[in-house]
Amino acid sequence: MGNRLEGKVAVITGGVSGIGRATVLKFIAEGAKVVIADIQEEKGRELEAELGSAVRFIPTDVCSEVDIMSMIELAQSEFGRLDCLFNNAGFGGVSGEIHEIDLGEPYHRTVDAMLTGPIMGMKHAARIMREQGSGSIINTASVAGLQAGFAPHIYTAVKAALVNVTRSVALELGPFSIRVNTICPGGIATPIFAGQKAVSEGGNVDYSAVIKPLLQGMQPIPRAGESEDIANAACFLASDESSFISGHALVVDGGVSAGMWSNPATTPGLLAVIKEVLGISEDEELDRVFHAR
Repeated sequence: MGNRLEGKVAVITGGVSGIGRATVLKFIAEGAKVVIADIQEEKGRELEAELGSAVRFIPTDVCSEVDIMSMIELAQSEFGRLDCLFNNAGFGGVSGEIHEIDLGEPYHRTVDAMLTGPIMGMKHAARIMREQGSGSIINTASVAGLQAGFAPHIYTAVKAALVNVTRSVALELGPFSIRVNTICPGGIATPIFAGQKAVSEGGNVDYSAVIKPLLQGMQPIPRAGESEDIANAACFLASDESSFISGHALVVDGGVSAGMWSNPATTPGLLAVIKEVLGISEDEELDRVFHAR
């Protein structure tokens, strides 16, 4: 137990699982009060009961401005202030080659959840933080937002936009002592790699464990990234230790953005893992997906 966030109040979107849950646990251990905002209501209520008075859960669809407003207002009404907003909720989003991308509802949901949602969060957090004269806003972007080749086209575009709107908002809010930064994860072992399959199976499969062998061979540091790696970065950006850091994209990726790393001794096993997780049966299609990562 520490006290790096003692007396601080945070809102964390996507706080029920993966990176969000790890960050909730880290922030509480460091003394913060936390509003957990997530679309997974049943699991959210269970987590609230488990963690007790240090947290409040609120069902939140980050595509809804009404829901975003409610989570911000809950932090203020329950805990009296808002020191940190961590716009973390996300998913893989719409995919496909450029000539076949569905630009209907899947496209709009991807953009709304991972770009419009954080913008709405910043909008409503800024109102409270300006009055306080302090605050830290953290957006989860990706190494895919810094260079191409790591993710589907729309995910890549959205994360690049999020990196740059973060910088823009940092310029505006800096005079109010509000810091705005992004975290750019690399390969973190969470169910996001399993996409819709993980959702449809209700989280009964531990995809985080399944995907770890894949990530161990995809970056210079020979282990998969863990949710706790991102939680530690978020704790730093939420704390006073980062009081002179704003407009920054903090890369937490095991060195993968320095250059793609391939270990011939492990690559065949990695292909098998991708095949199992993504449910791809044709070797030709598997090869295409692997080399697009």
